[in-house]
Amino acid sequence: MHDSIKRYENITKSILLKLEEQKIDKIPKIIAVSKTFKIEKIIPLIDFGHLDYGENKVQEAVDKWSDLKLKNQDIKLHLIGKLQSNKVKFALKIFDYIHSVDSEKLAKKIFDEELKQNKKVKLFLQVNIGDEDQKSGVNKDQLEKLYNYCIKLNLDVIGLMCIPPVSKEPEKYFKETNILKQKLNLSELSMGMSSDYLKAVENSSTYLRIGSSIFGNRG
Repeated sequence: MHDSIKRYENITKSILLKLEEQKIDKIPKIIAVSKTFKIEKIIPLIDFGHLDYGENKVQEAVDKWSDLKLKNQDIKLHLIGKLQSNKVKFALKIFDYIHSVDSEKLAKKIFDEELKQNKKVKLFLQVNIGDEDQKSGVNKDQLEKLYNYCIKLNLDVIGLMCIPPVSKEPEKYFKETNILKQKLNLSELSMGMSSDYLKAVENSSTYLRIGSSIFGNRG
């Protein structure tokens, strides 16, 4: 069995144990974050049957996944990195989910492209949960305004995404994002990475973005 499959199965077991311990019913989806990994490293997991993958650069995703998605239309691609307005057209062609909507300008661009391409993508609003100047994401006090704007455009906003500050305990930020999600009556939360995914599970995350713990360290 390939190393990535072994690691993936161990992660799945640890998640199921945590769900049982916390008496949580909804099983979160694992997004295998394949950014920077060559396709040869990812193929064993695809062959094993895992379907959700995360990339943070549009061009890398187009180069890597275009042929594979034609062959296997069940594969779902998640854009987890920042999306620039001038890349929206290309992003919509390849991605099924965008986790990083953080402005009205970007929302409007996605709306325009959805009309042109006759395609709907599932969206997460990225919240700058730690109020960090260097990080993307909408400020908490502007979140509801952005959400209402997206709904006015009939965009398919399914949840919130956050990246807690690196140097701090993530739990406080996961809890806060979960409360914001509930206030907006959204169903999904994109929280948790290799280092903190079990804490995210405890706080009702439904999409876990796990890369190095599956594929190994990036070169």
